[in-house]
Amino acid sequence: MPLPPRVTDLTSFDLLLSVAELGSIGRAALAHGMSQPSASERLRTLEARVGVTLLERTPRGAKLTTAGQLVAGWAAQVIAKAADLDAGITSLRADRQSHLRIAASLTVAEYLLPAWLIALRQVSPGTATVLSAGNSVHVSEQVLADRADLGFIESTDVPAGLATRVVARDELVLVVAPGHPWARRRRVTAAKAAATPLASREPGSGTRQAWEHALQAAGIAESADPLLEMSSTTAIKAAAIGGIGPAVLSVHTVEADLAARTLVRIEVGDVDLHRALRAVWPSGTTPRGPASDLLTIATRSLTHRADRR
Repeated sequence: MPLPPRVTDLTSFDLLLSVAELGSIGRAALAHGMSQPSASERLRTLEARVGVTLLERTPRGAKLTTAGQLVAGWAAQVIAKAADLDAGITSLRADRQSHLRIAASLTVAEYLLPAWLIALRQVSPGTATVLSAGNSVHVSEQVLADRADLGFIESTDVPAGLATRVVARDELVLVVAPGHPWARRRRVTAAKAAATPLASREPGSGTRQAWEHALQAAGIAESADPLLEMSSTTAIKAAAIGGIGPAVLSVHTVEADLAARTLVRIEVGDVDLHRALRAVWPSGTTPRGPASDLLTIATRSLTHRADRR
């Protein structure tokens, strides 16, 4: 319901209480961070709104009239309740800021986010983090539905309603088992790669979208249907290692396998397989608290990698 018209301005009542405590409009104004003329005007407006004289003004200061003392006593209870309300809101905000909901694509969740969370723990040790991992479409949906405070995606397409910032650079690599015929020549054309069924991520995956967009940018409008589709990067690597077929994956996910020579990297001619990994959050908002800290950490890691190069 609407507030009664005579009690909508709690600041003026609080100012009246300060005059009662300090004995002067000037000292009360100083306590409230306002000028004496402004304080005097607020108090005169309050008296006009209440309809009685609340202060007796003298050259030596000001004191409350009998009516003013009654109003001040009632106002003190309301001001105390307002302070309780503010304390409750502050508690809720602190509780919300101590929790961080993250949605991240699989590559980011498995290979980049752990180091970022370790760094976040150092600057915000009390933050409880909940992570939801999935493909880039899933991540965007989580953020748009307010089920995640911050998301990390691999796709080149950012849905409407999301603000975005690049936080990492990545490269897709075509990999095969050592016994695959391509392993001997180590290079294929983009057309040959596009015409070959691959072990692939599911539709909605940022890796799959990035691969398809890279081929389109190279002038290849269509590619072969996947040999098989899986929602797990680990399963796709296992399929490639087992010789089922080639796969296109983030270089972050296969570094150990390339070093161990359980997978062989195949260069793809005439196609740019570099991409940006992005943080996303609702448009028109600014990440705050732990979400802001994590965004800063992720962006800083991008700068550090660039410096090392």
